[in-house]
Amino acid sequence: MKPLKPIPDWEEHEKPALPGSASMPWHPPYRRAAYAAVAVLVAITGGLGNALISANLPLITGQMGLQASEANWLVAAYLMVNVSANLLVFKFRQEYGIRLFAEIGLGTYAALAVLHLFVGTTTTTLLVRAGSGFAGAACTTLGTLYMLQALPRKYVGNLLVIGVGLSQLAVPLAWLLSPSLLDHGEWQNLYLFEAGLALCSFAAVVVLKLPPGIQIKVFERTDFLTFALLAPGLALLVVVLSQGYLHWWFDSPWLGWALAAAVVLITAGLCIEHQRRNPLLQVRWLMGPVMLRFIVGAFLIRFLTNEQSYGMISMMRALGMGPDQMAPLFGVILIGVLVGIAAGALTFGPKALIPQLLVSIILLGTAAFLDQHRTSMDRPMDFALSQFLAAVGSGMFMGPLMLMGIRQAMARGLDHIVSFIVILSLTQSFGSLAGSAFLSSFQLHREHIYSTALVSQLNPADPQVARRLQLQQQAYARIITDPVQLKAQASAALAASAKREANVRAFNDVFAFSGWVAICFLTWLLLEVTLRNPRVKQVIGRDRAGTPHKRAET
Repeated sequence: MKPLKPIPDWEEHEKPALPGSASMPWHPPYRRAAYAAVAVLVAITGGLGNALISANLPLITGQMGLQASEANWLVAAYLMVNVSANLLVFKFRQEYGIRLFAEIGLGTYAALAVLHLFVGTTTTTLLVRAGSGFAGAACTTLGTLYMLQALPRKYVGNLLVIGVGLSQLAVPLAWLLSPSLLDHGEWQNLYLFEAGLALCSFAAVVVLKLPPGIQIKVFERTDFLTFALLAPGLALLVVVLSQGYLHWWFDSPWLGWALAAAVVLITAGLCIEHQRRNPLLQVRWLMGPVMLRFIVGAFLIRFLTNEQSYGMISMMRALGMGPDQMAPLFGVILIGVLVGIAAGALTFGPKALIPQLLVSIILLGTAAFLDQHRTSMDRPMDFALSQFLAAVGSGMFMGPLMLMGIRQAMARGLDHIVSFIVILSLTQSFGSLAGSAFLSSFQLHREHIYSTALVSQLNPADPQVARRLQLQQQAYARIITDPVQLKAQASAALAASAKREANVRAFNDVFAFSGWVAICFLTWLLLEVTLRNPRVKQVIGRDRAGTPHKRAET
């Protein structure tokens, strides 16, 4: 396609890899360091605001007077916009440049965050979360592009691994920063910090601009029709997955209507793309066996990370742990993510991609099995070893996953890159969201089973139960003088203890289930790698032809 702007006289090593990417001219060391610093700042900004809300959601729910289902809209609003914005971010940067998209996204995000500090309503809170999702779509890509400027071109693969992994630092940083930000119990401090971070990133992007790239005309009118169908369809799917557990899947008819509308909209959008000459999404390629295997694998490996992001965190919350108690553990997790990113970058290479993914799955599965025998006496630092392993696995897999997909897309042509970027983003977003929704439903189901079994055993005639009730009555005797109320309070406290134990057992089932998913996934991947090995294919072909091995070798 014809460039929209004159192409500078670049040397071969300076040319951008793709339209929409930045060129790679020579930089002095101080400027390379500045590019690396901006990469870290921007990449973390894209996800830190949402991570802060997720980490402190119980506190925000209480201080804003929201129901649990209402508070969950704060997290859903981020994803609803984020998954939709990723549909257009690549083409936008090809035609208008990533800098403009980033300045619009970060500027809107910062403006909404500042506005919320003065207004502070539920509506503005949702707007800030939506703005955060819009900015996050640009920040992930922008952080990677800035990181690519930090070293000469020969290190582009290593830098790509680092760049795509930086956004994973947001969650542990959020838990580490939360205790100091909420020192006085004011949730507005979170938004003050978020607004400051967005303004700093906006200033950094404006001051230290990326080198120019090639801009080409890529948008077509039908792109916006596809976006108008897919964006609300994906947003509705986010709503169903984020609200289904709280309203329960079969008890709220509106969830069914939302899911039906999502299926209709997404199907209509994909049908339009299937018939286009220059589609936004290469549906035929995405529905092929190679990409379907990639989509399932990318989804599953993100699913496995829910052992940490949902399982461990939810169990600790059920046991009364908050950011203050969990900050040291997330310090360990932060180190683990950094180790995983560093290991992925240092061992980068075409032959290392599959081994890196295998190691990631093994680490995530090992962490899950280490956690399957937890008790109500466990505290955050008891999870240190397992969560360190899970963090290393989480930090390692994203780089090879992206590089494998890019290699597949480049083999088919530059027009397939958009489809790959979109599908990778969707597998990671929905792998996390669907994983959390499934595991939370599974945990609740198991908790009900265990709770019913435990409560049925609380017979006051049992000597041990009677002893526990007596101890509970002694504990409340100083504040309750009425014997009837004292007995009722002791019984309620004992039932609450039984429910807590049922919750712990249910979370153990969640951890065990995640471990078995990892084993099945690892087995499937090993079979895929083995059966697609040229030597194995040759041996299988000989066996099918009935040719003796030794004779064939002769």
